[in-house]
Amino acid sequence: MAQNTIEMGRSKKIALVAHDNKKEELFEWAKCNCKLLAEHSLYATGTTGRLLKSRLGLNVTHLESGPLGGDQQIGSRISEGQIDFVILFSDPLEPQAHDADVKALLRIAVVWNIPVACNRASADFIVSSPLMSTVYERLVPDYSKYRSRLAISGVDGDELPVLDAAQGYAARGGYSPRQLSLVRRRQ
Repeated sequence: MAQNTIEMGRSKKIALVAHDNKKEELFEWAKCNCKLLAEHSLYATGTTGRLLKSRLGLNVTHLESGPLGGDQQIGSRISEGQIDFVILFSDPLEPQAHDADVKALLRIAVVWNIPVACNRASADFIVSSPLMSTVYERLVPDYSKYRSRLAISGVDGDELPVLDAAQGYAARGGYSPRQLSLVRRRQ
């Protein structure tokens, strides 16, 4: 697959997320890296963002709490090129009500080749990297072919073609009889 590049500037856009049992650990990590973090644009979910702002004075863009859509907001910003990397301190021993959202966030990070730190050690490695203070050209797959396959000629949005009742299953475009009846009701 062909590759494109997305430039990560000298000032990085960092998402910070911590599950309830990991908020204090993320706070302690941020405290040790406060000067460095202050040089970058920070985004954080719910309580994590309020904690970093009130206790460390960091300028943080607050998003919703994870279970209320904050993880999805970060994922959306990743796909729009507004987040350069994610620091996610998750609790592997505690089930989360929004595990599906966390999994979706991690999937989007992989899709867009975003560095993700899932614990203090990996966060330390990312922020201590020489790439942290330089412009970096992040490689991402060229998704233009994937996007173009979604453009179906003659079908606009979610409209379905109007079909004749006498047409067979294959001629119906693979619609089941139930799907075909729904198409007819829309006429």
